Amino acid sequence: MAPVAARRRPGFHRLRIAAVESLCQDAAAVTFEIPGALAAEFAFAPGQTLTLRREIDGRDERRSYSICSPAGGPLRIGVRVVPDGLFSSWLVNGVRPGDAVEVMAPTGRFTPDLDTPGHHVLIAAGAGITPMMSIAESVLAANPESRVTLFYGNRRTGTVMFADELADLKDLYTGRFQVAHVLSREPRDADLLSGRIDAERLKALVGSLVEVETAGHWWLCGPHAMVEDARRTLADLGVPAERVHRELFHADDEPAWTVHHEDAVPDGPLSQVTVILDGRSTVAALARSRTLLEGAQQSRPDLPFACKGGVCGTCRARVTGGEADMRRNFALEPAEVEAGYVLTCQSYPVSDALTVDYDS
Repeated sequence: MAPVAARRRPGFHRLRIAAVESLCQDAAAVTFEIPGALAAEFAFAPGQTLTLRREIDGRDERRSYSICSPAGGPLRIGVRVVPDGLFSSWLVNGVRPGDAVEVMAPTGRFTPDLDTPGHHVLIAAGAGITPMMSIAESVLAANPESRVTLFYGNRRTGTVMFADELADLKDLYTGRFQVAHVLSREPRDADLLSGRIDAERLKALVGSLVEVETAGHWWLCGPHAMVEDARRTLADLGVPAERVHRELFHADDEPAWTVHHEDAVPDGPLSQVTVILDGRSTVAALARSRTLLEGAQQSRPDLPFACKGGVCGTCRARVTGGEADMRRNFALEPAEVEAGYVLTCQSYPVSDALTVDYDS
């Protein structure tokens, strides 16, 4: 996978909604209008995400959603309703064309190299299909020698997102795009396609439809358990770890994240932390009992973040001096961690002095 330069644009822009299209019984695609002046800022690579923000009862709420359009297409995200979801229910059932939503520029490194032909294998469940739509169509359109195989798990036929668009891709790229729909709560004609995409079923699917030795890259997106199970299965099949890429979403992705900016003096051991963002350095004494993101937000409220769960990667920064302890990581590749990158929402100051560079 070709490296994608991190694009740190913490500012939000109010974008008008161009369309809201139903995808299935509990999901919709939301398309945004992009003013000409923002076209370059909102250009995206396939597989990237958008962070949206709205204020609810005085709280700054943020959620990340994957872009489902191919490279060069309209800015469009896929959203599935989460029970009691503050954000997802509003996007699927509440917003209308013409409404304005605060949106951050695209971010993320779950992106394929479109210049190199190859066989891409996509493994998704539920709303995990959203970035796969962008990846599949972009890969197929970019190079006539590229192929895509998709294993897509859902509960029932009525919960399959992008069903019509997947059928259109199959017709458009005959012989280069194949999809296997696996349903866990609805019997299929073939036993292989009935059930969950667990280790046993994935091994059987791969054995039937993919030559492991010739497959270039493997893309995993869905609940944490499925993604980790798939990673272990692919390792057992001999797939090199550097060819496996993952993107997670929370099954309970509607926590109420509140941004606090108290001025109280922190208790306990402190670290002198220098934060670099947009070319500006800020130095503050931060408590080692709080994450870098939480502590630094008091003096730098413009710091980028979205999920605060170590999943989206929006708060990624590089430790260029000192030491930080990252407790959880579902977004960074091993090479990024080796290079000093951390998720500031999951990292705590350790050394007396620490420098964290969001621009690096």
